[in-house]
Amino acid sequence: MNTSTLSPPHTGLSEQSQFVKGISVGLVAASIGALYTVFARWGIAHGLTSPDLTVLRFGVAGLLMLPVLALAIRRDLAQFTTRWRIWLLVALLAGTPFGLLMFGGLQFAPPSHAAVFPFTAMSVMGMVLGAVVLDDRMTVRRLTGIATVLIGLVLVSGVEASSLTLRASIGDVMFVAAGTLWAGFGIVLRKHRLDPLLATAVISISALLSYVPAYFWYTAGANLVVVEPFVLWIEVLVQGVIAGAGTLYTYSKMVSLLGPSRAAVFPALAPGLAAFMAWPILGHVPVPLEIFGVLLVMTGLIVAVTTSVASARKA
Repeated sequence: MNTSTLSPPHTGLSEQSQFVKGISVGLVAASIGALYTVFARWGIAHGLTSPDLTVLRFGVAGLLMLPVLALAIRRDLAQFTTRWRIWLLVALLAGTPFGLLMFGGLQFAPPSHAAVFPFTAMSVMGMVLGAVVLDDRMTVRRLTGIATVLIGLVLVSGVEASSLTLRASIGDVMFVAAGTLWAGFGIVLRKHRLDPLLATAVISISALLSYVPAYFWYTAGANLVVVEPFVLWIEVLVQGVIAGAGTLYTYSKMVSLLGPSRAAVFPALAPGLAAFMAWPILGHVPVPLEIFGVLLVMTGLIVAVTTSVASARKA
């Protein structure tokens, strides 16, 4: 049995139930994105760095996915030998390059930009690539919804004009590139009907074999040795187990159910949800402007994804 492809959308699920399930998975994906964002800030406040958190995410997820990949190879090796270019493309789009661009961007631009530019690229490029590659129609309703989402993102993140400097623009370009890679990942998943769990395994293990050795070569894991064990194990759970494997799988599954254009809108919920999760964890109380921004994002998301089932068949 070939585990690399998905069953046709109509198999096993009606269009309506497929849509509802896709919405549910999308909300889970956004919640995971918010959770690991908040705990990344928490971990940094307790002595970890962005490379430390990245290696926990890639390393733990890669180890967890080893049995999945091993079983898939045992069952059907041909799916990798005959389609290796597709799997390599998936690893390049959502693996180490994506992580390095996101991390590198934070060296130049403030965190508020990281809450806007990647998600803008995910939404816009997901829609554009969907139209070009998959013939997914760009409707006025979808364009209106995404525009509303982007306005809400700006309000949630608190981006100020004074932060738009030449140095920050370098980071912004990296954020846009990262978001574009992620949008391309969704397109490849849908176009080739890749299995979400197997895609998660390929991406995680490719990062395990590339990023993790480089990290230990340059840092020797110094921070991981000296950080408090409680902090380390919380980050292993959140960054490695929940986010490392969960983010990739839930996004991949959402793409298989909703299509890349509509799926690309859901990550935009993460910054707003993070603002509320930060309240009990970081002590950050959301201000009225943030709350209004979250409401705008949610409104835009509803407008963008609730096209009629009939018009969404190609999505």
